[in-house]
Amino acid sequence: MDGLLLARWQFGITTVYHFLFVPLTLGLSVLVAIMEWQYVRTKDETYKKMAKFWGKLFLINFAMGVVTGIVQEFQFGMNWSNYSRFVGDIFGAPLAVEALAAFFIESTFIGLWVFGWDKLPPKLHLATICLVAFATNLSAFWILVANSFMQAPVGYVLNNGRAEMTDFFALLGNPHVWYQFPHTVLAGFTTAAFFVMGISAYHLLKKQNLDFFRRSFKMGLIFGVLSVLLVSGIGHSQGQYLTKAQPMKMAAAEALWETADPAPLSVFAIIDEANQTNTREIAIPKMLSFLTHNSFSGEVKGIKELQTAYEAEYGPGNYIPPVSTVYWSFRLMVAAGGLMILLSLYGLYSLIKGKLESKPLFLKMMIWAIPLPYLANTTGWFMAEIGRQPWIVQGLQRVEEAVSPTVSAGEVLVTLIGFTALYGVLAVVDVYLLKKYAQAGPEGQSLGLQLDTAVKEGSLWI
Repeated sequence: MDGLLLARWQFGITTVYHFLFVPLTLGLSVLVAIMEWQYVRTKDETYKKMAKFWGKLFLINFAMGVVTGIVQEFQFGMNWSNYSRFVGDIFGAPLAVEALAAFFIESTFIGLWVFGWDKLPPKLHLATICLVAFATNLSAFWILVANSFMQAPVGYVLNNGRAEMTDFFALLGNPHVWYQFPHTVLAGFTTAAFFVMGISAYHLLKKQNLDFFRRSFKMGLIFGVLSVLLVSGIGHSQGQYLTKAQPMKMAAAEALWETADPAPLSVFAIIDEANQTNTREIAIPKMLSFLTHNSFSGEVKGIKELQTAYEAEYGPGNYIPPVSTVYWSFRLMVAAGGLMILLSLYGLYSLIKGKLESKPLFLKMMIWAIPLPYLANTTGWFMAEIGRQPWIVQGLQRVEEAVSPTVSAGEVLVTLIGFTALYGVLAVVDVYLLKKYAQAGPEGQSLGLQLDTAVKEGSLWI
């Protein structure tokens, strides 16, 4: 079997699984901080219960995210040693800062938050979860600084076959970061909002803890409306930027084989990649030019022209990513985002009219809508990473040049099977725990209390 293909599958599977937990961690940490801030501000015990209940689910998700994230670090050195050798001087710096300046803060203060209830003064305890929320999102920033170098290299020089950093602040100022970071964070906020609304809708349908879950739903709804509208706006701006910075990725996302002015927006296409054409297509005339240039006239370069230009710049080779995968990933992301906008706006309308609980069908839809942001996050990541192919570092290193030369296909296959099986077990455990504590509601035993008791009894070693 092909060792390169297996290495790509292994990294893809583990990264997708890890990324299931990251967005919820980003958003739920902020929502829990807001809930506790409301408690400190109003002294209303319901907000304290809300912070504890949703914080309990945050902790389960956070723990799974940490466990699955550690594997990513090892793969860079084991399966992708040529990549690490080539770009480690640059890629390693923001990851080191992330560990020292973000993850350590996050992990330290999350412990104080869990065990500090009724032990720390309320305002100091509030500060711990605020620091957790800040550090969580700061962690995402540093990781995206590293990823953005792969998408748009800046601040480097090639020396002895390696990319070496010449300007750390150029990495921080990379335009790609400032489109990608807010898009990712707001996607996390949207994920948390729909998570909170979906679980709250379940309890509202069951007529359980009505005041508690009315407040939770309202807070999640307001948070969600703002987040989903902002993430769609940032996504539009990011698309305009990528059309200039990574035109092949955006051409593949539209299955646009020929350069066009004005360019149509493809709604549906049957793509024939072998013959570089679309055999069937439904498109909106001039709309792609409008979305790209804010004008109904404007050139958008096609895949064939870009391939010719890349061959002239980088030498012979295939510089076209898997068009069908990028095309449909983009449409699934947009479709999921559109549904979330409609649902959140309808929910806001129902809330303003005071008819939220008289809409059982809508509440059931919100339960089933919990996976929507996960679908959007995953397919968005597919587009971002697969759309960059064949490059692992845009314009500098191809994927086949990055793989470890001494790791056999058999070794990668064994670890691929092992990781997939292990992550499958963790997925079952995670869903079980989240479902158990979500259904138990705020009257269920506190996860923090269980941890505290385990420490005192000596059954949990930290």
